[in-house]
Amino acid sequence: MTGLLISVCAWAQLPGRGVIDLDGRPADPTRASRGIVANVLVFTTTDCPISNRYAPEIQRLANKFRDRGIRFTLVYPVPGDSAAAVRQHLTAFAYDLPAVRDSGQALVKLAGVTVTPEVAVLDVRGRLVYRGRIDDRWVDFGKDRPAPTTHDLDDALAAVALGKTVAVRETRAVGCFLPDLVK
Repeated sequence: MTGLLISVCAWAQLPGRGVIDLDGRPADPTRASRGIVANVLVFTTTDCPISNRYAPEIQRLANKFRDRGIRFTLVYPVPGDSAAAVRQHLTAFAYDLPAVRDSGQALVKLAGVTVTPEVAVLDVRGRLVYRGRIDDRWVDFGKDRPAPTTHDLDDALAAVALGKTVAVRETRAVGCFLPDLVK
C-alpha cells in the first residue's frame, strides 16, 4: 500500500502547480464542494488504445455515481495533449465529463500513477482511498478478457458512497506507460 497515504496538505498545495482547464485557467479537480463525497481522477491520454476502450465504462460509472455525490474528472498528463486535442478526444469518445491538463504532472506525482488508464479516488477529506485499475479486463499489455471478472472502481465507489471503508485500496493498472513523467 505504498504511497496511498497522501496528506491533505499535499493536495492543498495543488493550485498553481500547472493543472489547468481546457481554457488555460488554473484548476483543482480535488477541491471539496458542497454535495461531493469523493473526487475520481481518471488519468488518460488521447492516444492510449486501452484508455480509449474504457471510455464507455468510465462514462457509465460517472453517470451511475453522479447523483451519489461522486465527481469524475479526466486528467490528461501528457504535455503533448493540447487543449484542442483533448477537446477532440472528448467529442470522439462521447465524454460528458470535465477535463484538465496536468502537463506539469502535479496530479500524477501526488496520486502515484504510472499508466493510463489509472484512477485515483479521494474522499471528502482529500484522502486517497483507492488507486489503480477500473476493472480486471486487461490482464497485461496486449492481453485482455472478453469481460472483466472484478469491478474494482465500481466496488470502491459503492463503498465510498455508503460511507464505508474501501476493501481493496490499491490494484495494479494495466495500460500505456507515462513515459513523459517530469522528474
